[in-house]
Amino acid sequence: MKNLKTLIGTTSAAAMLLAGVAPAFAGGELSLLTWEGYADESFIKPFEEATGCKVSATYVGSNDDFAPKLAAGGGVFDLVSPSIDATFPLIAAGFVDPIDTSKIAAWNDIYEKFRNADGINYEGQVYGVPYAWGAISFMYRPDKFDTPPTSLASLWDPLLEGRISLWDDKSALYVAARANGDMDIYHLTDEQLAAAQAKLVEQRPLIRKYWASAGELVDLYKSGEVWISNTWAGYQSSLLAAEGIDVVEFIPTENAEGWMDSFMVVKGTPNEECAYEFLNMAVGVGGQCGVANVNGYSTSNPVAARECMTEEQFKALHQDDPDYLDSLLLWENLGPRLADYTNAWNAVKAQ
Repeated sequence: MKNLKTLIGTTSAAAMLLAGVAPAFAGGELSLLTWEGYADESFIKPFEEATGCKVSATYVGSNDDFAPKLAAGGGVFDLVSPSIDATFPLIAAGFVDPIDTSKIAAWNDIYEKFRNADGINYEGQVYGVPYAWGAISFMYRPDKFDTPPTSLASLWDPLLEGRISLWDDKSALYVAARANGDMDIYHLTDEQLAAAQAKLVEQRPLIRKYWASAGELVDLYKSGEVWISNTWAGYQSSLLAAEGIDVVEFIPTENAEGWMDSFMVVKGTPNEECAYEFLNMAVGVGGQCGVANVNGYSTSNPVAARECMTEEQFKALHQDDPDYLDSLLLWENLGPRLADYTNAWNAVKAQ
């Protein structure tokens, strides 16, 4: 990948291009509720210099964190970045405002399938600006396996007791359901959900730790405590590579989940001008190249991605084939079943 500094230089004009915004100097402050890497200094600092908008961030470890934190009120946050399965509860609760897409310069450059996604479109209005996407793949240390794992069955292998980790998230139920052969993971019957819960309870003694953040999983691999886990594809593996730890990502024979994150404007934010400056940066060269560089994720705007990706990386991240996401089990809103899934997962952790 081209280094951003090499790509566009280091002058103040380059900083404007990096931020993906005009030199508005709006001033103000923005508080983000977002994922690790989505407010990295490499692209946030140029944005702040270009606009005068100061950014602070609170990081989440699960999509289940967004609604409770917004429900707490107090006008704490201005922008949030939930995944596609967690957007509707925020819309339904009135926590977010519609997006004025006419204020997003690169709106029409975003993949059409993301612009039109059900999760950000409701009653004729758009509620989110697509930012990044990818897979919840699996990862292992090749030095610990004589035969590379290809199936979810490895996560239930008693020989790996104490070397397995799963994300501390209700999506663990999706993993267990697929291991049970139940592939309609977002519409499990009561019996199938109970079976997935039982499968995770069976696995519980084999788990070293349920990881809650990218950094925590990286530390578990670095210390040698964990040899196999699920992962935010591209992110933790790149962090481990930087530490000299060799890991391999794979999509198991039982498939993997897919996700897409969008930035949403919190209802009634007093910092709307800065919020729209940020949204433009996020889907411009600065934000898109930033998330690709920092997180290793695929991006929502292929036009911007072309500015910093080699052809090899562009293809590796499926930027030339967004329909790759259709081959994965793209997260869906669980609707009235959300509480059932959440309760099942909490029951597993209570064991």
